[in-house]
Amino acid sequence: MGNVEYVRRGLVTGVLGRILLSGGALILLFVAYQLWGTGIAESHSQAVLRQRFEAELHRVGHQHPSSSTTTPETSTTTPETTTSSASSDEPTVGATITAPNEGSPVGIMRIATLGLDKVIVEGTSTDDLRQGPGHYPGTPLPGEEGNAAIAGHRTTYGAPFYNLDELHPGDLIQITTVQGLFTYRVTGTLVVNPNDTAVVANTPTPELTLTTCNPRFSASSRLVVHAALTTAPAPTLPPPKAPSHRAPGTTSGTTGLAGNPGGDWVPTLELGLVSAVVITAVFVLARRQRGRVRRGAVYVVGGLASLVALFSFFAAVSPLLPASF
Repeated sequence: MGNVEYVRRGLVTGVLGRILLSGGALILLFVAYQLWGTGIAESHSQAVLRQRFEAELHRVGHQHPSSSTTTPETSTTTPETTTSSASSDEPTVGATITAPNEGSPVGIMRIATLGLDKVIVEGTSTDDLRQGPGHYPGTPLPGEEGNAAIAGHRTTYGAPFYNLDELHPGDLIQITTVQGLFTYRVTGTLVVNPNDTAVVANTPTPELTLTTCNPRFSASSRLVVHAALTTAPAPTLPPPKAPSHRAPGTTSGTTGLAGNPGGDWVPTLELGLVSAVVITAVFVLARRQRGRVRRGAVYVVGGLASLVALFSFFAAVSPLLPASF
């Protein structure tokens, strides 16, 4: 009787040990996906956004072939604007140029100090920030009068703002939009609560505000960088032709500086079930093979299939987690 009880305990311990090991491996794989796998998706999105933005610049350039762009430290005359030499240096907006829709490229941001060169996307929802730095809807576009606000991930999805804490007063931030090249000079940084929306409130002077999570690998607060425009401001673009589904002045449905989780549990659970079936099938099939070569081949092929299934599952899980950037 004692031997039977000992065997049972051994079986339970063995099963529990395998479950714990599998769970630990799954968590490690998810962390690896968050740190590196998300960067692959962001890199692809950036390439697509850059192509779209360059196509828009090309289209605007053809509409206004006589326009030109001056250096960033002087007044700006841009591809889609014209300058009246008789009255003032203030540009006027081209009739077919409008503000971008959510998910569309806004411009390219370059910060030489950080080695950053990223396409800005319109919107700060979970899906938007997976593509790159996101412009807060309801705030002015970069280059316009007022406070243009941009959020970005610090540790995942390409981590565009990973080193944002290394910016110091005097550092330059350059943003190219369809209205031209605009240069901002950093004026200061601060750390605020994730719900402190005052930092993205509009201002009487043209400014830029960058926000990201702080400290790294935490969402307990937000790191905020303020910068002042050093070039001539651009006119405010008219709203996009496709109306937005959110109220004016809101920030992609968020209640603060912390994004809004999005996603559906049902398809996520379905993908999790598919992943579990694939992994189980690989182990069962491998155990039935005779010979190390055949068994190894099953593990290699099945392992790749399992990683693809897990990648899809992790991609569905990420939007369901508490959003932070």
